[in-house]
Amino acid sequence: MIAREFPPDLGGIGHYVYYLSKKLLERGHKITVITRGSAGKTVKEVVDGINIFYVSFFPVYPFHLWVHGAFVNQLLKFLEPELSLVHLHSPITPAIKTSLPVITTVHTPMKIDARYHEIFDLKSLFEKVQSGFVYPPMELGLFKISRKITTVSRTVALELREYGLDPSKITVVKNGVDSQSFFPLKQKESDEKYVLYTGVLRARKGLFDLVQCASHVCKTRPNSKFIICGKGPFRKRIEMTVKKMGLEKQIIFLGYVSRDDLIDIYQNAAVQVVPSHYEGMPNVLLEGMSCGLPVVATNIGGNNEVIVSGMNGFLVPTKAPQIMAETILKLLNDGKLRKEIGEEARKTIEKYYTWDKIAANILEDYKKLLKDVF
Repeated sequence: MIAREFPPDLGGIGHYVYYLSKKLLERGHKITVITRGSAGKTVKEVVDGINIFYVSFFPVYPFHLWVHGAFVNQLLKFLEPELSLVHLHSPITPAIKTSLPVITTVHTPMKIDARYHEIFDLKSLFEKVQSGFVYPPMELGLFKISRKITTVSRTVALELREYGLDPSKITVVKNGVDSQSFFPLKQKESDEKYVLYTGVLRARKGLFDLVQCASHVCKTRPNSKFIICGKGPFRKRIEMTVKKMGLEKQIIFLGYVSRDDLIDIYQNAAVQVVPSHYEGMPNVLLEGMSCGLPVVATNIGGNNEVIVSGMNGFLVPTKAPQIMAETILKLLNDGKLRKEIGEEARKTIEKYYTWDKIAANILEDYKKLLKDVF
C-alpha cells in the first residue's frame, strides 16, 4: 500500500491503511506500506507486524510529490519481485511506475476538496492553488494506471465524474471503525451532559456554525457544555469568537487528545455533533456512533450515507445553527431518545462498518483483480 500517512501520523487515511493492513495480516497476507518519511534517508520499521517504509520526503513545494515520487519508485522497483499488487490511497499520492496491477482507493478528490479550502494567509492561498490545479492532473494519472478504483463513499464516486470517470464502474468500499476499542459504556461515568465535537479546527468543518449553535443551546440550558477536541489553523479565531460571545465557560477546547482519552470522552458524551460543510466519509462520525452516541450531523455526502435521520442519528442542513441547536436540545432533554438513537447507531456500525467487514470487501476486490490479470 502507498499512502501519504501512517502511524504515528494517524489522520483519516492513516487510520484506513493501518486497520485494513492489520485485518489483512490476520488473514495471513503479507503487507508492505510505503509512506512519507523525513528529509533524511528512507527508514524501515515493523509496526504491529506490518512492514513500513518511511520514504525520504522533502517539503520543496510545489515539487514535493515529484521528488518524493522518485524515491518511492526507486524503492518500489526493488520491492516489486516480492509484491502481488499495489494499493494506492489518494489524494496526494506520488505518481508511480510499476508492472504490477494497481488498485486505487479515493478518500477525497482534490478537485472537489479545493473548493472548500479556506484562504487566511499566503500559505493557505498556495495550498488552494495546488489542490485545485497541481494535484488533479496527478490524480488523473493515478486513475489511468489503475485497474480498479474504489471510494469510501457513494458521494466520492459521483464526484469522480469531474475526472471523466464513470461512477457505475467504481466500487464503494466504505470507511471503517475499530468497534472493539470504540464501544458504548453500560453506565456513563459522569452525569454531566456535554455535547462533543472532535476533528480538525477549520472553518469548513462548521466550527463557527457550532459556536452559534452552542449560543442557542445555552440560552435554553445555561449549564450546557460543549467539548471541542482537536487542533487546527482556526483555533485562535474560533476562541476569539467564543470569547466575544461570552461562552468561555460553556465551550471548552481540549486541543489534541490521545486515542485512549478520546475514547473516554466519546463514551461519556451525551451528544456528538458533526457540523461539516463537506466530507468524504468522516472517521469521527463512525467513532461516535460506535460508542453508542446519538449524532447530529449535517446532511452532506458521507454523513447521509450512514445516518438515517430519526433512526440512528439526526441530519440537519448545513450552515443552520438554529436547527442544529433545536435538534441537540431535543436529545439533551430526552434521555430515552438519546438511548434509543445511540443503540441504533451502534447496531449500524456492527452491521456495516467494522474493519472485519471492510477488509473482507477489499480482499474480494484484490482476488478479482488478480484473477483478471493472471
